[in-house]
Amino acid sequence: MGFLQRFLRNVLHDEQAPVTGSSFRDVTKQEIEEHLEVACYGDFVLTEAVRPSFNLQVVPRQGFRHDVYHDDETGTEVPVLMASCSRDRLFELFLDLLDPLGDRADVVLETSHNRDQPGHDDLYREHIDIPVLKSVLYDFEDLLLNDGCTGIAVLNPDVPQEVQFDEHKLLIVYGENLAPFEQQLREADLDRDDHMKFLTEAEHVHSSSDVYSEQFEQLRLRLGLDH
Repeated sequence: MGFLQRFLRNVLHDEQAPVTGSSFRDVTKQEIEEHLEVACYGDFVLTEAVRPSFNLQVVPRQGFRHDVYHDDETGTEVPVLMASCSRDRLFELFLDLLDPLGDRADVVLETSHNRDQPGHDDLYREHIDIPVLKSVLYDFEDLLLNDGCTGIAVLNPDVPQEVQFDEHKLLIVYGENLAPFEQQLREADLDRDDHMKFLTEAEHVHSSSDVYSEQFEQLRLRLGLDH
């Protein structure tokens, strides 16, 4: 399912305008389709997984910022790096960010395939060698880059640190010592801007397909993950 088909299914209702408050309200289907075909914003290129709002509430761009994750249950705070990288370097940067985690890690596959409600399902595997994991992920580069219903998180619970490559193709790192990860981001020519906004902080559209849903199942099996 492409952007337009998914958008029409989830946002348009019986040929009517999008729901109140959407930037796509009173926009024609042709205008929507033309907007969703745009991948380049200056020198920043999106993957095929996601597109911004019609009125560009957030213009996609490259960079990273420091943030803090608040755990409501425990009351603890965890430092966070959030990053957005242009498509041509995104996958390699994700793999590079796994190196500071160590030689072995746990893996969580995130899927929102076949869901009618917001959110995603998590599939967990403990203890996989990072070189083995990278080898498998290389075989599914297209899926991981371009499917708006697939995300992955790799974590070392002993440290603890986590690298997330989410459905929006943002890179998110959690942990106390973020210096090695920030160095990787800077070496990829990402600049720090603690005021930058990401697509997740505004209206946006995901894209997927039956082919990607099948590839996700193949990836799940390769990683030895149960439903």
